[in-house]
Amino acid sequence: MYQSFYTGALGAGTCMAKMGVMANNLANINNEGFKPKTAAFSDLLNYNLNDSEGAVTELMAGNGVRMQRTYTSYEVGAMVQTNSECDYAILEDNAFFMLQDPATGEITYTRCGNFQKGKMDDGYYLTTANGKLVLDQNGEPLKAEVPDIEKLREAMEEDYEPEEEDEDEEEDEDAPRISVYTFSNPSHLLSVGDNEYTAPAGMEPELVENAKIMSSALERSGTDLSKEMVRVIECQRAFSYALKMVTTADEIESTINSLRG
Repeated sequence: MYQSFYTGALGAGTCMAKMGVMANNLANINNEGFKPKTAAFSDLLNYNLNDSEGAVTELMAGNGVRMQRTYTSYEVGAMVQTNSECDYAILEDNAFFMLQDPATGEITYTRCGNFQKGKMDDGYYLTTANGKLVLDQNGEPLKAEVPDIEKLREAMEEDYEPEEEDEDEEEDEDAPRISVYTFSNPSHLLSVGDNEYTAPAGMEPELVENAKIMSSALERSGTDLSKEMVRVIECQRAFSYALKMVTTADEIESTINSLRG
């Protein structure tokens, strides 16, 4: 009977952990660039009733499961147009913007391109809402262009004529630009909150050449409300079944003890 208690209690605890993952997905349903997590389970122990160790038969018994890990799919989601020139959406799977904390120098990655122009000591830079710097293709902070107030005033005058640009001037390919990076195995990225991820030791980012990036747009949250609600119902039923196992085992144990006198 003790094994029944253990298996039932373990199942109930696992369901609670899975419910926490789904609750986090639902809480971020309106968070741009958010990628929902999926819980992966593994059997703790399987054994054969009438065969040798390691043999696979139809008479298999198990001793519960545990939530081994969570995994995230970094596929392109739905897009929404915005009126901000600092917003960017990645149109590549498994690609991320590279960020740097100006205080600690820590590097993180995100798919949320909701950026803004942040003022630093030496000018304006493209930053996140938390003040982290957006890095370019060379791993350097990306400066943000700020409108020239004097030119705007001149443009309002009737006799103002804009300067003609040289059509033959070619764009500098080495000029700093918004860039994205990818990894050989992005499933190993670690979530650190605020829709950001860090790369474990040994994982090196790779620059995505000619990456597809949409300006004045944001990638919407990848949480599917209908799918998450179905999973919540399944998890609730599994939790009730696990508790029923604990209750049944307790009743059997009580009956046995009463018969013993």
